[in-house]
Amino acid sequence: MTVDINVVLNEILVKLFRNITVIEERSLKRGEYKNVTINDMHVIEAIGLEESKNMTSVAKALAVTTGTLTISVNSLVKKGLVERVRSEEDRRVVLVSLSESGKQAYKYHQKFHKEMVDTALRNLSDKEKEILAKALSGLSDYFRQCLENE
Repeated sequence: MTVDINVVLNEILVKLFRNITVIEERSLKRGEYKNVTINDMHVIEAIGLEESKNMTSVAKALAVTTGTLTISVNSLVKKGLVERVRSEEDRRVVLVSLSESGKQAYKYHQKFHKEMVDTALRNLSDKEKEILAKALSGLSDYFRQCLENE
C-alpha cells in the first residue's frame, strides 16, 4: 500500500495550524495576558516595537480592513496595550504604537514563537533546516499570493 504524500502533508499542515492556534491561546490564558486574545496578539505583533505606524499599514499587514482594525485597536487601547495619536503632519492620520504593557506582551509572545521554532529545529541537521525553510518559504509565498489576489 503506497502512501499519498500530498494527503499526508495536508493532514500535517491542517493539524499544525490548528494546534499552533490552540497552543497560542492556551499560552495566553495561562500567562499574565489572560485578557488578550490571539487576534489582539496578532495586532500587537503587526504594530511591533518600532516607531508608530499608521492604521492603514497595520491593516494591510494583517490583511484586514481599517474598520476591522479600528475595532481591535479600540479594545487594545482600553486594555492599556496600545496608544493612539493623531499625526502632527496630517491630523487625519491615526498612528498607533505599543504602550509599555503592549511591548511586554509582544516580547512574551515572541518568546513563545522562539521556543516553538527552537523545538522544531532541535533534531534537524543544517541541510534539513535548509530544506524545511525552503518548503515553508514556498508555502508562505503561496499564502501571500492568495491574499494579494483577493
